[in-house]
Amino acid sequence: MATERSRGGRHDSAPATESVSRLRGRLFEGVTLGATVFGLAAVAFLLAYVFNDALRPLSADPRWHAVFLSTTIAPSLALAWYYYDRDPAAGEVAYATLGVPVVGLLVGGWLAVLFVEVVTPAEWFAALAGLSVGAGAVLAHRRLRPGAALERLAVLGVGPAAGVVGATAVMRSLPVVPVGWMLLVASVTAPAALAFGRVVARRRDDGRGVEETLLASVLVASIGAVLSPIVGLTAGNWVLLATATLLPTGAYLEGVLRRGEGLSGLAFPVVVVGGAALGAVVVRSLGFAGPEPWLDWGFLTSPTSRTPADAGIYPPLVGSVLMLVVIVVSAFPVGVGAAIYLEEYAPASGRAGRFVDLVEINIGNLAGVPSVVYGLLGLALFIRGVGLESGIVVVGGLTVGLLVLPIVVISAQEAIRAVPESRRAASYGMGATKWQTTRNVVLPEALPGILTGTILALGRAIGETAPLLMIGAASSVRLAPSGFFAKFSAMPRQLFAWSSEIKPEFRFGVLAAGVVTLLVVLLVMNGTAILVRNRYQRSR
Repeated sequence: MATERSRGGRHDSAPATESVSRLRGRLFEGVTLGATVFGLAAVAFLLAYVFNDALRPLSADPRWHAVFLSTTIAPSLALAWYYYDRDPAAGEVAYATLGVPVVGLLVGGWLAVLFVEVVTPAEWFAALAGLSVGAGAVLAHRRLRPGAALERLAVLGVGPAAGVVGATAVMRSLPVVPVGWMLLVASVTAPAALAFGRVVARRRDDGRGVEETLLASVLVASIGAVLSPIVGLTAGNWVLLATATLLPTGAYLEGVLRRGEGLSGLAFPVVVVGGAALGAVVVRSLGFAGPEPWLDWGFLTSPTSRTPADAGIYPPLVGSVLMLVVIVVSAFPVGVGAAIYLEEYAPASGRAGRFVDLVEINIGNLAGVPSVVYGLLGLALFIRGVGLESGIVVVGGLTVGLLVLPIVVISAQEAIRAVPESRRAASYGMGATKWQTTRNVVLPEALPGILTGTILALGRAIGETAPLLMIGAASSVRLAPSGFFAKFSAMPRQLFAWSSEIKPEFRFGVLAAGVVTLLVVLLVMNGTAILVRNRYQRSR
């Protein structure tokens, strides 16, 4: 003010004020940049340390590195930089074309584990046929007696169960049952092809997408099943891997070709896969020795052992897959149902409204409760209260399901809350009821956000250790669990056991290989969530 009075104008005081503002802004920018660089450098150093112990790249011949650097890494990085700098649309196509098969391989591997360890193709086919019969009974009752809501509720409860029991009895009474891969084609490939075919048909709007996708999928799965022994695969595993990998990849490529955008991105997987194949041929023909990693195919398919060189992670891997199934079945419907009620039906005023606010505050607080507390809750509720055996899959899944339930509820609430109110008003304006608006307007719009939040919650669930310690999950098992009521060990529980081994090979080699396996699973799940979110944003 003194400056203004002395010089008689506000223009004289402006430079001093701007100088102070710039200094504070630059300091703040520098601090945030330093925090970002420190965080990224710390994570990069940790990942490099773990990957170096797991893969041991320095044990390879330097010429082996030179070959793969020139055939795979350098061309891939150059192409990725081109996409980033010149053609972002092609970059999205490139990464999705390479990522969808990777996610499909992971899903196919999980399906193979389920059909090897838990359920046979005949049992799955009978269950699916029974559920289809039950669904048909519900639809028929709705058409014949549309006003009998209580009767339909009874049919909905009894019909599927009766259908499953009846179909199982029929399958057991048959003198001849088709071979397993044929049942998998009928009960896994065909339903998946129908779902993707509907997407293709809606995109093409020509009415032939379902038939063409179903026919092509069944032919590829069947012909590949016959020829699969040539490449060392069983017919059943081929059907599962082809269904989980080729079908979504083909549907995605059909959409890319139809849009005609980012077509140059299709060259990226060719460069990566072709370069890796060329490099493998060159190093084998020239005799360059590769690395001797702890993480290899034998580590993924072997049980644990007292000898570091023979130790594997297969039983804990199967245990994590089964536990994840229990978490999905238990936490997803409960969490999404609670979110729908709180956002669409719960009272917003009066005493009931204040009680709902209290419930929502406590749900938010439960999301921050330490995981060991949920372990104690699972121990008290499921083992001492219900009387279930300790250390079995279903107890682990239900306990970790309680842990991620608040996260599922909150993420689903945010997704439902993001649906524009104008959509609801338009639906009500057309005479729709509350239930019809929720089912036909709110849930389809919020579903991608709900799925994204659920996938991220499952990513946290698969890495939890403390709840498994509390409910008595085994530290090491040599046999994979044969069902949901069998003893099990999960990947984080096995990692904790390896970290306390005396031999340094366990603590620095086998443990690092297990950590990388767990990280890859988490990265794939997070990448799937990002793809779902991007697709949702593009569709809006």
